[in-house]
Amino acid sequence: MLLLIRMPLLGLHFILAGVLGVLIGLCRPFHPDNSRLCARLYGWPATWLMRLQIQAEVGPLFDQPPGCVIIANHQSNHDLFVLGHVVPPRTVCIGKKSLKWVPLFGQLFWLGGNVLVDRGNAYQARRAMQTTTRTLQEQDTSIWVFPEGTRNAGEHLLPFKKGAFHMAVEAGVPIVPVCVSRYAQRLNLNGWRRRKVIIRSLAPISTRGLTHQDVPALAEQCRQQMQRCIDLMENELHGR
Repeated sequence: MLLLIRMPLLGLHFILAGVLGVLIGLCRPFHPDNSRLCARLYGWPATWLMRLQIQAEVGPLFDQPPGCVIIANHQSNHDLFVLGHVVPPRTVCIGKKSLKWVPLFGQLFWLGGNVLVDRGNAYQARRAMQTTTRTLQEQDTSIWVFPEGTRNAGEHLLPFKKGAFHMAVEAGVPIVPVCVSRYAQRLNLNGWRRRKVIIRSLAPISTRGLTHQDVPALAEQCRQQMQRCIDLMENELHGR
């Protein structure tokens, strides 16, 4: 019964947040802080409707000045709502080029200055990554990336794709891991019980002095740190 009420409300919220986000984008197109404002528009009402209690422990993320690569685990389409609570100022995201065809959200994403990558075109994808690297170096803007490259609600993180790490090394900027507890496994849109989600950022990882040869080890180091953090958060949630 609750599902029949909740889903239309979430759909209506998605449309209203999209309209407001597009208006923000039209007022100041491609401003790097549009994404943070729109993330809050999506996140706060949606997690209330979904009965999710967000416990954000992201001091290292907000203490880090803009101009870093933020990596996070990617569980479901609801990450838009959950992670919307913690997007820091002047942060843009890398997304699939096909996102631009999503009504309202696609236009909002584009006007927010986010990077759209055609993964089927290696040349265009490489050009986009080069542009993103210059953004990190010159515009005091952070880039948010899901290094698994796809949604994964399982207990173990998938091997990380290397693009985000090449960008960080090329630009000489730190990497800030952001970990989210496994909420997707427990999400019940037909229930009323409130469920806690922990979001925790780890200390920035310096890339100073690293080369592209160091990228595989760097990516694995980040994956292992995030895996340990997610396992720890799960133990905390279950009182273990």
